[in-house]
Amino acid sequence: MQAAIREAELGRDEGGIPIGSVLVKNGEIIGRGHNRRVQDLDPVVHAEIDCIRNAGRIGSFKDCILYSTLMPCYLCAGAVVQFNIPHVIVGESRTFPGAREFMEAHGVKVLDLDLLECVQMMEAFIRKSPELWNEDIGVL
Repeated sequence: MQAAIREAELGRDEGGIPIGSVLVKNGEIIGRGHNRRVQDLDPVVHAEIDCIRNAGRIGSFKDCILYSTLMPCYLCAGAVVQFNIPHVIVGESRTFPGAREFMEAHGVKVLDLDLLECVQMMEAFIRKSPELWNEDIGVL
């Protein structure tokens, strides 16, 4: 999770939304990413999508664990289900409940660590940039 948090901080420091993700296979990080919607002017480059894209074509994802600092939204949860990623570990879901039930309904094991560090990073961002946050979660 610390690597995902570093990705979130990188995104924040680039002027983007502080959400980070890593993909682990056999105990090794094979993909990293962070939300790049602002930086790339691309509405679908969420942290999990960036991470999976950066992992590249690995064949099967069945032995992978996806770490994300925030509970995945339906877009990212759809990618988890599509690629049969069996396990997702999240930093928090207080600031955004995401699509946990969707993933679990498709057999994905979801663990919410409820890390104060992740909560505080998102709360600070939401206070600073509420309009950008609302755009990211589709509330506008």
